[in-house]
Amino acid sequence: MTGVSGVLRRGLVAGAVGTTVINAVTWLDMAIRGRPPSELPQRTVDAALDVLGVDVPGSAAQRQHRNEALGALSGIGAGLGVGVAAATGRAVGLRLPGPLGAMVTGLGAMAMTDLSANALGATDLATWDATAWASDVVPHLAYGFTTTAVLRGMEKREPAAKADLARPSIGLLCRSLMLGLAAGGRSSLGVAMPALTSARTGSGAKAVAALAVAGELGADKHPDVPSRLDPPALQVRVGAGAVGAAAIASRANASTGLPMLAGAVGAVAGSVAGAAWRDGTSLRDWQAALVEDGASLALAALACRG
Repeated sequence: MTGVSGVLRRGLVAGAVGTTVINAVTWLDMAIRGRPPSELPQRTVDAALDVLGVDVPGSAAQRQHRNEALGALSGIGAGLGVGVAAATGRAVGLRLPGPLGAMVTGLGAMAMTDLSANALGATDLATWDATAWASDVVPHLAYGFTTTAVLRGMEKREPAAKADLARPSIGLLCRSLMLGLAAGGRSSLGVAMPALTSARTGSGAKAVAALAVAGELGADKHPDVPSRLDPPALQVRVGAGAVGAAAIASRANASTGLPMLAGAVGAVAGSVAGAAWRDGTSLRDWQAALVEDGASLALAALACRG
């Protein structure tokens, strides 16, 4: 696939992978230091809505939850948007040396989000200490290096690939949606199941994927695990659904744009449905979690069949 559509596809794929990595690094930082999730995305959304004069409907609690979700979605959108911008820049000849280009991409993404928040009054960058800056710089650099690496890798492979990819079939879009639903239940399944069911995946990578799924299945039963709807958990699930959908689309030699969208939509739906199921069921929490484990595994396996 060439031209604008090829640039868009590369940017979305690279941005989705980069967004997954930045969220994973952020979660790792939270796990190591025991710190709470950042409230900046939600505060930025609150400030933007105030500027626009938009009132979020619902009770105080519902408005807070909706703004949290909007903050998470804005982060996903920013990650995808910067990926497309980076792909566009490379397409028109703006190709900096590897490490420098990666740093520019990562720091550019950070500047876009931080300066917007500062301009809206959601934060005051002048008051940030060294720890706060480090907590922001490191994940964004991880995003920049990952996004750039994915773009470079796709560009190298494309000359040997077919000029045109098949349009995604209805069946593929349904399977992408199913994989997204599974990722909404257990985020690791979005990436791990395509790897586990692919003949191209080595035994070592399959072992890592299996361990990731097993680790999440166990950790999900812990009572202190935060809500999947809180940032950045939702971004991780949406990114995993989109990346997994791209993987099964590539395996079918089909274009990845619509499958990625279906995977992302499915992940949002699966996250909301899973949280509602756990809150509303009369089963004990561990029993409800086991039911969700089974449903997520079945959906992922069915989505990645063949």
